[in-house]
Amino acid sequence: MSKSFSAFGLAVSAVVLTCLPATAQTKVTNEGISASEIVVGTHQDLSGPIKGWGVPVSNGMKMAVEEINAAGGVNGRKIRLVVEDSGYDPKKAVLASQKLIERDKIFAMVGPMGSPTVLAAQDILLDAGVLQLFPLTAAEFTFKFDPAKPQERLKFNNLLPYVESTRAALKYMMEWKNFKKPCIMHQDDEYGKNVLDGFNQQLTAMKVQPASITSYKRGASDFSAQIAKMKSDGCDLVVLGAVLREPIGAMTEAKKLGWDVTFLGATPTNVMEVPMLGKEAVEGLYAASGFEIPYEDTAKGKVKDWLVNYKKMFGTDANTQAIIGYNAMMTFAFYAQKAGKDLTGQKMLDSLESGEKFLDIFNSPPTKFSKTDHLANTITQVQQVKGGRWVLVKDNLMF
Repeated sequence: MSKSFSAFGLAVSAVVLTCLPATAQTKVTNEGISASEIVVGTHQDLSGPIKGWGVPVSNGMKMAVEEINAAGGVNGRKIRLVVEDSGYDPKKAVLASQKLIERDKIFAMVGPMGSPTVLAAQDILLDAGVLQLFPLTAAEFTFKFDPAKPQERLKFNNLLPYVESTRAALKYMMEWKNFKKPCIMHQDDEYGKNVLDGFNQQLTAMKVQPASITSYKRGASDFSAQIAKMKSDGCDLVVLGAVLREPIGAMTEAKKLGWDVTFLGATPTNVMEVPMLGKEAVEGLYAASGFEIPYEDTAKGKVKDWLVNYKKMFGTDANTQAIIGYNAMMTFAFYAQKAGKDLTGQKMLDSLESGEKFLDIFNSPPTKFSKTDHLANTITQVQQVKGGRWVLVKDNLMF
C-alpha cells in the first residue's frame, strides 16, 4: 500500500476486491453509486496556460451529461459531474483529486486534463480504487500497466498515443516529402518526452539522424532561440511536441527569420484555435490527428445537429477539445450502461475489459478495450492547415 493511500485516510470499506486473471487483486471503489445517481469527477485547466483545452473539454462533458440524463440516465441513474480547476498545475491537480475522492466520493475520474497533472494525481486515484478513464493526455503512463501492479489495471485511454501517432505521422511525412534533416522542438514535460520518444524511435527505425533536438519550458511564449538553432542546424522538417499557442509562436518566429521549413505538430496541435488564431502564420502546418475536425458549414446529420446544439448551449463554436470531452463522457456512459443495473466497480471494470465497441457520432475509430490492452486504437491521420481550416491529407496511417 502506498504512502499516499495511508496519508489521505481513505476508507478501506469503500473498496471492493476484484481478481485479475493471475493471483494479483485490484481494489475498485463502489463510492459515488446510489439508487439515483453516479458521481464522477474531472480536473481541467480552466484558468491556466491551456484553458483553451480545458474550458471546451469541460463544456463537452457537461453537454454529454445533459443529454444522457435527459434520456433517462444510465440504467435509471443520473450522472452528476464535479469539475475542478487544476490550472495545469500538478500540485493543484493533486489537491483537486484529493477533494474529489474524499469529499465528493467520486466513482470514477473521467477525462482529467494534461500529462503532468494527470501523472501527479494518478497514484492517488489508483490507491483509492478510483478508475482513471479517458484522460486528456495520450502519454504512455495512462494506458500501459504492469500485471504485477494490480492497481494499474484501473487506467484506460481512448486517445491516440503520442508515441505511436508521432511515429506514424513522421514516417508518412519523411517518405512522402523525402526529408533528410528532421528536428524537433518539444515541451519539457511528460507530454513532450512522449513526442520526443516517438520522434527518436521512428528515426532510429528509418536509420536517420536528427538534425536538431531542442525543448522549451511549459507555458513559454518566446521561441526565438529554439527557432534560430534549428534554422542554423539546417532542419528541413520541424516536429512540434507543442500544444496550442506554441505552434503559432514557433511558426511566427520562423517567418520573421524568413525560414521556409515544414512543420509537423503532434496531436494536441490539431485544434481549430491554431488556424483561427495563427492565421497566415500557420498556413501549411501539418499535424497528426485521430479524426476529421467537423465544420458547421460542411457537417451533416447528427454531427451538424451536435455543432448547432453546442453553440446554443455555450454561445461559441464547438471544437476538437469539446468533441473529445463529449466523447469521454459518452464512452463512460456506454460502458456503465453495459455493466448493468446493479452497477459496481467490479462490474464497470469487467464492462470496460469486455471487448465491446463504442462508436461515436464523429466517425472516429471504434473504442475497444481488453483485459490486456487498455488503449483504444493507434490509427493516425495527417491533416494540414489550408485556407484557415484543417483539411485531411492522409488517413489510416500506422508506423
